[in-house]
Amino acid sequence: MMSYNISQAELFQWCSIPMDDLLDHPSRKIQLEIHPDRPTAMVKIGNLMADEVASHNAQGLPTKWVLPAGPTDEYDIFIERVNRERISLKNLFIFHMDDFLDWEGRPYPVADTYESLEGTMNAAFYGRIDPELNVPVAQRFWPRINDLDCVDDKVVELGGIDTVWAGVGAKGLVAFCEAPRSYTHRLTLEEFANSKTRIVDLTDDTIVALSQRTFGACYDRVPPRAVTLGFKSMLNAKRAILMIATGSWKQTVVRVALFSEPTLEYPVTLLAKYIPEVTLICDENTADHPMSHPIKGW
Repeated sequence: MMSYNISQAELFQWCSIPMDDLLDHPSRKIQLEIHPDRPTAMVKIGNLMADEVASHNAQGLPTKWVLPAGPTDEYDIFIERVNRERISLKNLFIFHMDDFLDWEGRPYPVADTYESLEGTMNAAFYGRIDPELNVPVAQRFWPRINDLDCVDDKVVELGGIDTVWAGVGAKGLVAFCEAPRSYTHRLTLEEFANSKTRIVDLTDDTIVALSQRTFGACYDRVPPRAVTLGFKSMLNAKRAILMIATGSWKQTVVRVALFSEPTLEYPVTLLAKYIPEVTLICDENTADHPMSHPIKGW
């Protein structure tokens, strides 16, 4: 199957739809929630996380997640509820999306630094949870360069993922699964959908975005490579929650995620093809688009 390509006319049409028309638009491919602001959206996501674990615990079921190291503000309400309501995470299995590598493809030391997403999660997530309730260390799975098949094999062993919690890049990346851009090796949509854990070079788009967000556009400060889950383990999930609440940088990808057919141009569009329930949760600033308003030349 050849990959579908988005035409300029389609893209402009999606971007021109008024925000108030998005929720009931008949052409939407996925579910949509629009919240007044980012904090409200993240509180909703954190509550969804706590509710899922509590529900599964009550049924005697494990909970299996794919989890990002960013955004992280949804973890505030989740952790607060876990500690206050005594929600046990002993039957929670977490598959972390990715981690940075240096230019030689080697991992950084695990520490609370930008370069170590494992260290970031130890500090921002696991380190804030009551030890009596916390996820067992043996149930925290990170992609490793010395055993690339480990995470994918464990997902199969556990019978698949319940929920993928995913931030989305401006060009539609999920984890560090970015749009393929090789002139010499062309992937089909099915090949990309079956991609496994692997080492990747970050694209210039991603490095620019990450450096702009954190380092004042000092591109050299962003690690150039990463190890990432592929889509194979993520696309077998029962549901996906897309978290997009970063304003103008993500206004177009919201429209693409809502309306596009699956395309390698924007990897996030693959989720609706394979995952039964996909919901995009965003704030009004990100859901609105400047092209849905009159634009002057000055």
